[in-house]
Amino acid sequence: MKALATFALALMAMLASAQEPAQEQEPPKNNEFALNAQLFTRGEWRDGGVAIENNMDDMRAFVQSRLRLTTSYRHKFIDAKVAIQHTGLWGQTGKGNFNLYEAWLRLQSKQGLFVKLGRQELVYDDQRIIGNDDWTMAAQSHDMLKLGLDNPVHKLHLIVAYNQNPTQGGTFYSNGAEPYKNMQTLWYHYAAPRFPFEGSLLAMNVGTQHGDESKYDTQYQQLVGAYIKFAPGRWLIEGSYYRQMGHEENALPIHAWMASVKVSNTISKQWQAYAGYDILSGDDNFFVPPKGAIGMAQKKEVRGFNLLFGSHHQFYGAMDFFYLKAYYGGNTPGLQNLYGGVTWAPINPLKFNAAYHYFATHVRVEGYSHSLGHELELTAAYTPLPSLKISASYTFMRGTKTMEALKRSDENRRLHWAWLSVSYTPQFVKTRW
Repeated sequence: MKALATFALALMAMLASAQEPAQEQEPPKNNEFALNAQLFTRGEWRDGGVAIENNMDDMRAFVQSRLRLTTSYRHKFIDAKVAIQHTGLWGQTGKGNFNLYEAWLRLQSKQGLFVKLGRQELVYDDQRIIGNDDWTMAAQSHDMLKLGLDNPVHKLHLIVAYNQNPTQGGTFYSNGAEPYKNMQTLWYHYAAPRFPFEGSLLAMNVGTQHGDESKYDTQYQQLVGAYIKFAPGRWLIEGSYYRQMGHEENALPIHAWMASVKVSNTISKQWQAYAGYDILSGDDNFFVPPKGAIGMAQKKEVRGFNLLFGSHHQFYGAMDFFYLKAYYGGNTPGLQNLYGGVTWAPINPLKFNAAYHYFATHVRVEGYSHSLGHELELTAAYTPLPSLKISASYTFMRGTKTMEALKRSDENRRLHWAWLSVSYTPQFVKTRW
């Protein structure tokens, strides 16, 4: 009887539980939408460094700004992003520059295979050759197709771009957002699973056009090279080497190269020290005619290294004298950049940096020494919120007679530059459903 009673109670309990409604499970949230913005303003003051014309004052002060609105959407294996931006100079005539900065769709499998199509930023390795150049207000994006494989150890990307002017027939291209007619890039990156080493191989083919709609041709230049990063303990060692070949837009053959090395050490939570050396090849037989004279050496090949689509500001001195601003005649004597610096972070939101650069040409400039001058950079950054950053900097450069001749400037070679910037990146909306 006791066994029968126990069985009956168990059966009643099972029937009762079966009659209770099943607890509803919340459906998975596969959709995500976000709306972000960036408000970036930078005021600059500069004294020296540009040629004085018609008794014009060499001291300049101006304020630039950028507003960028970004919407992003994600659903399982689909990502999409649209970013519009406005850039301008305070007080300029007109309404500044308004453009579509990014607009792309990305499809990705669970195995890491992906396809990304549309206007997009490109950021690879240390951004020396390919970067978004975010220091400039307009920054840099490309219209292209990118496909490849991404996983924790291996990354392989193939990039294909083709540009056209909307009002021109045929295949002639000029004065576009990017300087190339077409571009193909292959990038491979390896990260060792249990060893502090990363390395990348890069190969590019860039086609540029010369002429006009009635008569033009396309010349192709190639770049191949590698970037490595080794981080044992508190040390970080970075190095790169690239070669350029092919032909530039005027069909001159290219034989150029560059190399770099940088060593950093994290001394403590507050202190870090670093030093490095860059060398970029220059054009042979480089000379600058005297003031008032006309003439330049005719060259049969290009030996000056072209930095292509890199974020140059972070590498070759804060004043950007040597690769963002052209030398007289359009040629380049190349560059040697020996530098070192320290970073101090006394408290979490505050950081200071002091850096020194010694600049010299790679090739000899006829009648002048290799030395270009010395540059001292002081920078402070305060980040009270993850979305808010306030930065300030002062740079002083003591140029040489070589520097003065290359820039054809009559100023006294004592150059000053200071800036103050505010960057705010709020997230207005982020929702999942």
